[in-house]
Amino acid sequence: MNDINLIKVHHIAIICSNYERSKEFYTSVLGLEIIREVFREERQSYKLDLSLNGQYIIELFSFPDPPPRVSGPEACGLRHLSFSVPDLLGSIRLLEQKGVVPEPVRVDEYTGKKFTFFRDPDGLPVEIYEVM
Repeated sequence: MNDINLIKVHHIAIICSNYERSKEFYTSVLGLEIIREVFREERQSYKLDLSLNGQYIIELFSFPDPPPRVSGPEACGLRHLSFSVPDLLGSIRLLEQKGVVPEPVRVDEYTGKKFTFFRDPDGLPVEIYEVM
C-alpha cells in the first residue's frame, strides 16, 4: 500500500491570546462542547478539548505571550476554519445576536452554495458554509 491510510481530521489546534475570551467564543458563541480542560503548570498553559456533535475537533491552547498572527487569510499556514450549517441566514442572525459581525454573504461560484466569514477573538477567520 502506498498511502498512509488517513481516515479523518483528528483535531485542529488553536493558540489564543486570551484564554477566557476564546473559551467563551468557542463554547457560548459557536456552541462547541467541552470534553476536558487542563491547566499545565509547567507550561503555564491551558489546554481545552472541544467537540462538535460528539466529535473531538479543536484543541484550544493558551501560552504566555504568543506572537500575533502575521496577517489575514492569505498568509502562509492555516487559512480558516469552516463549519457546515443547514441555514446560513439563520446562523448569521444568531451570531449577530451574540455580537459577532459576519462579512457579507458570498456564493461559491462552483457549488452555488452560500457562505460567510467572521473572526474569532484573535482574528482567526471562521467560515460557515450552507450545505442544504
